[in-house]
Amino acid sequence: MPLSKRLAAEFFGTFWLVLGGCGSAVLAASFAGPVHGLGIGFLGVALAFGLTVLTMAFAIGHISGCHLNPAVSVGLTVAGRLPVRDLVPYIVAQVIGAIVGAFVLSVIASGKPGFDLVASGFATNGYGDHSPGHYSMMAAFVCETVMTAFFLFVILGSTDQRAPAGLAPIAIGLCLTLIHLISIPVTNTSVNPARSTGPALFEGGAAIDQLWLFWVAPIIGAIIAGVIYPLVAGQQRNAQA
Repeated sequence: MPLSKRLAAEFFGTFWLVLGGCGSAVLAASFAGPVHGLGIGFLGVALAFGLTVLTMAFAIGHISGCHLNPAVSVGLTVAGRLPVRDLVPYIVAQVIGAIVGAFVLSVIASGKPGFDLVASGFATNGYGDHSPGHYSMMAAFVCETVMTAFFLFVILGSTDQRAPAGLAPIAIGLCLTLIHLISIPVTNTSVNPARSTGPALFEGGAAIDQLWLFWVAPIIGAIIAGVIYPLVAGQQRNAQA
């Protein structure tokens, strides 16, 4: 598949992840409609993120691999699944898609009278006072590193040629849902530098100041999984130039 088509797929896929996942948190998590407590809540947001990846994995997995995440691309490169020459273009496409997705979400959210983008938090990630549960920087760093490592481990395992065919999107989507159920209270769940970058650019403030952690920790976790999975699975790692 030509690189241009793969990058377009990554752009649209990451756009959908931010619009669907972050959109569920910003627009629907605590929505107070005609029926009290109509919002989808904690579980709904976790499921929304999983569904964005599951649906896009079926839609574009055969085009680009459906990474939607710079950390995933790094981990797959380390594991020899993505050529090194494609890594930076993939990351650029993902970040742009996330930013555009966050922009569209801001336009929709701002259509509600009284909506304050900064006060809402705009589904950004953070630690300390910017953490939903006020978890420390160290707790957030460990959480993001470990969760991303296991996310990559599941991705590598479910897309292994020896794994049951056609079921990878379900395993990956459910894994991301589980990760959100565990880590929303800690960091609002990133495990994806692009997902963190898009909303942070619009919310500003602490989200920008703390953005470094949501690049560094997921990438470290992805590298760990990219090294460990081939050893566990008995594969020979054939890094591509």
